[in-house]
Amino acid sequence: MAINYEEIMSLEEKNLELSYSQRDSIIYSLGIGLGKDPMDTTELKYVYENGLIAFPSMATNFQYKSPLLLKAKLNMLMVVHGEQGITLHQPMPSNADVFLDTRVINCFDRGESKGAIIETETKVRLKKDDSPLCTLISKTFARGDGGFGGEDVPASTPIELDSNPDIIHEVTTTEDQALIFRLSGDSNPLHSDPNFAKMAGYPKPILHGLCSYGVACRSIVEALCEKDSKKLKKFNVRFSSPVFPGETIVTEMWKKDDEIHFQSKVKERDKVVLKNGVCEIL
Repeated sequence: MAINYEEIMSLEEKNLELSYSQRDSIIYSLGIGLGKDPMDTTELKYVYENGLIAFPSMATNFQYKSPLLLKAKLNMLMVVHGEQGITLHQPMPSNADVFLDTRVINCFDRGESKGAIIETETKVRLKKDDSPLCTLISKTFARGDGGFGGEDVPASTPIELDSNPDIIHEVTTTEDQALIFRLSGDSNPLHSDPNFAKMAGYPKPILHGLCSYGVACRSIVEALCEKDSKKLKKFNVRFSSPVFPGETIVTEMWKKDDEIHFQSKVKERDKVVLKNGVCEIL
């Protein structure tokens, strides 16, 4: 079914209230593999109430709470998460009440056979003082909803990674990681049900894209921020291939002026799973 361009561009949702607790922060951190070594205090601070710190990429899970794109009447069986970015305006509290303002900011037509790209923006504010916490930009590939006569997606220039990376960091996921990560809000059976995964064309459940995103964010924080997540200011990436729980995610980083360019591969298959990565740190 083709998209109604005027209708989808008018979609917005203001002042959606959301509360998250220290327990939510801990579950998210466990979901991206933090806390495996309880003697490592640099990780313990993300999974223990005493001095708890929320890992910044957790904010991407706020998008699960907004039903905005459900109102667009998309073919949800053909919808995949294409890109995700976060800009942090202040450190994430370990628990907070927040407001979400979400709107569609772009919708591009790739043709009837290729679908559409829908870009949404979510601004997150702290309820206690209305101060901005973070801004999320997400691109969704609606593969079954093209051909509505809109503008094609603008040409983009891929980030050139034409030299050896300056830093390489790897994190091995666990076989049960998707089952833990789904507790943060994404209960899609593609990540938990072997039969559903096989119907979708995979030999077994795959890891959530936002879990791979969080793991790569871990690598940036550990390798470049002296394990201080409060130094992270911006983290943007494109999803290019799924990860299977138990595989090792290797993140390669290049220092480019005020930015860090990066990509992530699966070690066991030498497959790029996250590309066009750009982040900024203090």
